Amino acid sequence: MSRPNLQTRDRQRTETEPAERTDRRSCPDCGAEGSVVEDGGETVCRNCDAVVEEDVVDRGPEWRSFSHDEKRQKSRVGAPTTDMLHDRGLSSVIDWRDQDAGGRSLSTRKRQQMQRLRTWDERFRSQDAQDRNLKQALGEIDRMASALGLPETVRETASVIYRRALEAELLPGRSIEGMATGALYAAARQAGVPRTLDEFETVSRVEQKEFARAYRYVARELGLAVEPADPLEYLPRLASQLGLEEAVRQRAAELLADGKAAGVHSGKSPVGLAAASIYAASVLDGRKITQGEIAAVADVSEVTIRNRYRELLKAAGEW
Repeated sequence: MSRPNLQTRDRQRTETEPAERTDRRSCPDCGAEGSVVEDGGETVCRNCDAVVEEDVVDRGPEWRSFSHDEKRQKSRVGAPTTDMLHDRGLSSVIDWRDQDAGGRSLSTRKRQQMQRLRTWDERFRSQDAQDRNLKQALGEIDRMASALGLPETVRETASVIYRRALEAELLPGRSIEGMATGALYAAARQAGVPRTLDEFETVSRVEQKEFARAYRYVARELGLAVEPADPLEYLPRLASQLGLEEAVRQRAAELLADGKAAGVHSGKSPVGLAAASIYAASVLDGRKITQGEIAAVADVSEVTIRNRYRELLKAAGEW
């Protein structure tokens, strides 16, 4: 049996398609050594085009791609698993839109049928209390992270922290919302994109005292490596919201560095020090930024800014 068009097919190969794998066996027909290759589900000889072995299953793709983006778009692998979903994204998902593949609206009977399928799908996805707990908590984490503008990496870390707390049985006696907020706060601190407790209180469904207690409990029981918040971590966000120039930001960072060297930051609120450094830098550079404007953005009092900015100026030798 011969393959007269094998050479033509070889010339039509693209760089994105998998290359032929050479088999070191000899051809049983012509005896050529190392000429046996796998091609399109068959093992053939490159020398005489004889089919040595035939595999009815072609494990390669049935489509051709000419670029990396085209190959990625045609892939049918699906979305990767993620800890941000209670089932890690492995279950089925029924779309909420009552439309068919062509974008046409479904009939009344079909809409009712799809609604029943969605209901049963949700019931099967969370069959026990632990799944329902995890589903609610991860939904809260995603909602709060979106409201605070936290990146996806922080949401992923918070989901892992909550899963660990659930597996360690730390939740009995504590609210789901409080533990979810504490996990997200710890994740933000670990990622170096912290938000203040007051900012978390605006998006959380529980009081600050409750989720702050939950954060300390989770961090202690799970042994989380959370370093004290650095005022420099709050500086870029505050400066961006105030629309400050780069020169003022650099000056504020220098004042914070001098203050840390003098020990001014010990026992002080990091966001208060960041706000005070911005005001001190604006005063030194002759910018017209009031304490009230900075206090409104940083969510601290003007008294805190006045006290801290004097301490920073003294540490830098400017007072």
